[in-house]
Amino acid sequence: MTAKVKATRWFARILVGGGSLLLVWLFWLWPQPWWYRNHLPRETSFMKIRRSEGRIGARGTPGSQDFGAAPFLYAPVAQSQIAGSMRLAVLVGEDHRFFSHGGIDYQEMLHALGYDRNDFSWQNRRDRQGLWLALGKAWSRRDRLRGASTITQQLAKNLYLSSSRNPLRKVKEALTAFRLEATLGKDRILELYLNVVELGPGTWGVEAASRKYFGRSAAKLTEEQAAALAATLPFPLRSNPGYRPGRMRWRQNLIMRRMRGEGVELPEEPDETPGRPESSEEAPGSTPTTPSGAQH
Repeated sequence: MTAKVKATRWFARILVGGGSLLLVWLFWLWPQPWWYRNHLPRETSFMKIRRSEGRIGARGTPGSQDFGAAPFLYAPVAQSQIAGSMRLAVLVGEDHRFFSHGGIDYQEMLHALGYDRNDFSWQNRRDRQGLWLALGKAWSRRDRLRGASTITQQLAKNLYLSSSRNPLRKVKEALTAFRLEATLGKDRILELYLNVVELGPGTWGVEAASRKYFGRSAAKLTEEQAAALAATLPFPLRSNPGYRPGRMRWRQNLIMRRMRGEGVELPEEPDETPGRPESSEEAPGSTPTTPSGAQH
């Protein structure tokens, strides 16, 4: 056996071994999605990341303000204990096709890429040309693509992953979203999402956020307060009802208008990546009414 043949065989083994490890990583989850049918997480992957950044203190105890840490606020509740206006506000603000897609909203992805036709068919030459043109701009519009994530994808990220911009992480997020959809169903996915989503420093889920910002349970949220929390979701550390609320108020106003049937567009927002500096930037024209009970 020549040295060239031996090298080729070793290279093939490395490729097969690396590919196998990649497949294991892509599909390996713990706990398995079925566990969440009847359980709520004690701590999600995203919570652990925030703790490692020093953004929250020890579980259940106040963090040290000297080091920028915040108390850990997490109080999961059943969906029946969350106001209907809160569920509607999140669906309107984050994923209005939640009940019609299978975990990935391909129509929203095409829109984020700049594909401006109302539908798509491989048999239509103009549709194909529009798609290739949009795909050619994918890298320059990557922030908009991140903003097109569905509630299921966001839950997958919160439970198991991070906000890393690594393309492989996005592939695992998509695969995990499909598994969550197949295992849990829409109502359970929405319930889990509302309980674990980040809504401020150390603040997880709508029950904890409602009590922190408005002094009431999630079951008693008004439409205005629900829209304020939904508006916080894209940038919970940079603008929320208790901190630099200008940007949040601007988005809150758009969400409330959509909840009332107006056909306004919500701008896509990039993920708030762990470790990213917080900004004092406020959206221009952010003048909607402050949520009643909000702290400043």
